[in-house]
Amino acid sequence: MSEKVYTDKAPAAIGPYSQAVKTDGKLFTSGQIPIVPASGNIEASDIAGQAKQVCENLKKVLEAAGTSLDKVVKTTCFLKDIGDFAAFNEVYAEYFTGKPARSCVGGLQLPKGALVEVEVIADL
Repeated sequence: MSEKVYTDKAPAAIGPYSQAVKTDGKLFTSGQIPIVPASGNIEASDIAGQAKQVCENLKKVLEAAGTSLDKVVKTTCFLKDIGDFAAFNEVYAEYFTGKPARSCVGGLQLPKGALVEVEVIADL
């Protein structure tokens, strides 16, 4: 049986989906974009600032589910501009020190004009 996860410390879903779902000892998050929960807006204009906000949002969702960034086993990263790959990696490496498996794709239109979106799968 699955359980929905919600925290007001991360942005609320902007569509008909959950922030994350727990099932079979795993947590599957929805993609997080760099919305600041307090304002409901994307405030950073560069990839580094947006990547940091995305990681902070993911951290809060993971904590609400009773897990952490250290237990992430897979990430999927979406970049508006693949040219931001190196700058994104600098921020990403600060948060995902366990080096989970990862896919990263670029050249995408992301919600609300975001430069980055990341989803994760983590052990509980």
